[in-house]
Amino acid sequence: MRKLKGIVTSDKMQKTLVVRVDRLKKHPKYGKYFRMTQKFKAHDEKGEYRAGDVVIIQETRPLSKDKRWKVTELVKRVSVAGEDESVHPSNDD
Repeated sequence: MRKLKGIVTSDKMQKTLVVRVDRLKKHPKYGKYFRMTQKFKAHDEKGEYRAGDVVIIQETRPLSKDKRWKVTELVKRVSVAGEDESVHPSNDD
């Protein structure tokens, strides 16, 4: 089973994420490296991952027409803007 690391770009579907996987590929003639991007639909049973998270996806049996991957682990969680718990106004007055 293949495993790929990517960034969640969309979490708007129920139990499904769109994960963007970037790779560097070498041009066969010129030798220059260029970036290739692919998008995969991955299964997220509990709906715990959000857009911007870095995740590992694993190949699995076909789950739907387009979905052949499942999310196996979270590499890095993206903090949501506006949820900084260290800065709260005090109500001491």
